[in-house]
Amino acid sequence: MSLSPEQFDKLVTKVEFNELKKQVEETNVNVKQILTVVDGIAKSHEDFNVEMAANQGAHDRMSETIANHEIRIKKLEPKNA
Repeated sequence: MSLSPEQFDKLVTKVEFNELKKQVEETNVNVKQILTVVDGIAKSHEDFNVEMAANQGAHDRMSETIANHEIRIKKLEPKNA
């Protein structure tokens, strides 16, 4: 099977192939670095959400306690004051 000049021009040389392979490997390294950074950001965001939920629970408990103390104080206040 013979190649036409157009088909022959489309063939890749070993040097061109190795250059492309090197570029793809460099791109893979860059993508892995980007994914590592994104994973770190996602983990920080997840940790923040968990901490925020815990803080909200603590604030809700404090609010209930404060409300209970306010009720007790109102009951203990003299009526003439």
